[in-house]
Amino acid sequence: MSEQDTTTAALGYEQARDELIEVVRRLETSGATLEESLALWERGEELARVCRHWLEGARRRLDAALAAEEEADAAEAAGGPGTGGRGTGGRGTDAGDEPDEG
Repeated sequence: MSEQDTTTAALGYEQARDELIEVVRRLETSGATLEESLALWERGEELARVCRHWLEGARRRLDAALAAEEEADAAEAAGGPGTGGRGTGGRGTDAGDEPDEG
């Protein structure tokens, strides 16, 4: 792994994104030589890879959080912890358990 690869891998998402924006701007507006343009392109590819890595990690974390929330909701609906074991939405009584008035 080259020194630049190591440096790129250590970048946070925002740093990589900002540098990628600058690379694209330079590619679009500069009169760089072919060799300079290729070097910028390669750097942009590395930066895009770092951004993709961060975004994929964020997606995994969101998916895990959503799955955990769905499991908790399903457990509560099935009468899991916090519902008194009766599936009553946490009230602990059914409507039919209340005394008749009269």
